[in-house]
Amino acid sequence: EVQLVESGGGLVQPGGSLRLSCAASGFIFSNYWMYWVRQAPGKGLEWVSAISSDSTTYYRDSVKGRFTIFRDNAKNTLYLQMNSLKPEDAAMYYCAAATYYTWANFPYRGQGTQVTVSS
Repeated sequence: EVQLVESGGGLVQPGGSLRLSCAASGFIFSNYWMYWVRQAPGKGLEWVSAISSDSTTYYRDSVKGRFTIFRDNAKNTLYLQMNSLKPEDAAMYYCAAATYYTWANFPYRGQGTQVTVSS
């Protein structure tokens, strides 16, 4: 059974930092594209970042230079380092997995971790 378990969310002030983690199990982690997506209240799911099996990275424009996605294949864990957080970054953050590059079709997704950015 595929499991993706996110952690690391919380309340942070604007300009602050958080590191999200996603522990993966039930599939060959190193073979998969991994993603971070987010959903703010009342809005649709938004693609944030992706990392290929060979660690090539991709970001949406609004987080470039502030967020860093990386993976540890030995630990089956995905990370998202978020710096210079803005109120508009507040959302439920999910990690997702697929064997292909995608913007919206994620066969596997975790339960999410909440990020709140507020003073």
